[in-house]
Amino acid sequence: MLLYFRLLNESFAFAMNALRNNKLRTILSLLGVTIGIFSIIAVLAAVDSLDKKIKADLSTLDKNTIYLMSQTFGPSEVPKWKREQFPKVTYDEYQYLKNNLTHVENTCFQYFTSDQNIKCDSKTVSTVNMVPVTSEFVAIQRLEFADGRFFNEEESIAGKQVVILGNDVAKGLFDDINPIGKSVRMYGQRFTVIGVTKKKGNSALELGGNDDTSAFFPSLFLKRIYGDKNKQLLPVIIIKPEKGTDIPSLRGQITQKLRNYRGVKQGDIDNFFINILSGFTDLIDGIISNLKIGGWIISLFSLLVGGFGIANIMFVSVKERTNLIGIQKSLGAKNKFILFQFLFEAIILCVIGGIVGLFLVWIIALILTKVLDFEFLLGIGNIILGTSLAAIIGLIAGILPAISASRLDPVEAIRSGI
Repeated sequence: MLLYFRLLNESFAFAMNALRNNKLRTILSLLGVTIGIFSIIAVLAAVDSLDKKIKADLSTLDKNTIYLMSQTFGPSEVPKWKREQFPKVTYDEYQYLKNNLTHVENTCFQYFTSDQNIKCDSKTVSTVNMVPVTSEFVAIQRLEFADGRFFNEEESIAGKQVVILGNDVAKGLFDDINPIGKSVRMYGQRFTVIGVTKKKGNSALELGGNDDTSAFFPSLFLKRIYGDKNKQLLPVIIIKPEKGTDIPSLRGQITQKLRNYRGVKQGDIDNFFINILSGFTDLIDGIISNLKIGGWIISLFSLLVGGFGIANIMFVSVKERTNLIGIQKSLGAKNKFILFQFLFEAIILCVIGGIVGLFLVWIIALILTKVLDFEFLLGIGNIILGTSLAAIIGLIAGILPAISASRLDPVEAIRSGI
């Protein structure tokens, strides 16, 4: 064991000596490894950070939540022209399903609609995410309040002009003044503020928008002024199943009841989409996996170039130290000793390049985290992966030069250096 530690120490000394004596050559050779490790770990760190953020954002939602609408979250076998002919879900269908579905905790009606400006006296907050919903939305979305409350069922059915402001919207309109009971103007009419949501922060996955920059109000207000067929409104029925509910069975129940309600003939395809949030997360997982694979493919080319660079510098190193190898062999050094010496040197050089690549990822992650308000994480798993990859590249790139060095004839090696 002591022999190998001594061997490792000597190899490290040789590697450092190569760095000092041939700085430009060594730096250019290590550049490929550095770029390759940087590329792979940067992509993996970014994708892992995005994945973690999405999962954290989804943790507040039940993954079995169902979005019933005329459009689909993901790919569909139904042609686009046919999907465009699907009727939009209606408030009457929401009421029918709410009263007739079993094993459902909450059913909510919502419009996806365009952003609007909200005014209060001389102040205006632009491009506010408008969330017209029924009263059950607060339980499904698990909204938390910094002040006030959500509107109740009576206010929802009446389409009362009350609004709950997102935290950022409230601060933009009222600064530090308590907005509860104050009036704001939107859609050309006055609304009374009855609640302010708790600060949530940016979300990587925002179904319906970021709560902090949103305004929540009764959906029947928009139904009253726009009707059901306005192109600016995309209605959706949100269904939250009870815990432990068999989702395929509930899906079948929704399909049967809505087909019967709409009079869809037997043999005709469903003219609506049942989007389950878990299916959406599966789609995201697939996209993230593809991003990782793409990053690996692109980065492996850099690693390949880096590997050739390391192999080149090791062959040159063997050539330069042929005389020294001959002397070592004449003094009793075995082939294995010479082989490991050069192999360790190649691995150490690659690991140095890998560490530089990891350091660059760490620096850029710190900068982007501060600038973009998004936490980029360089996890211990990626650090170990990057270091291991660098060591493997060194092992592969150094094996042929090391074998050639170990097989040198001592007499010929000494003679070539004279």
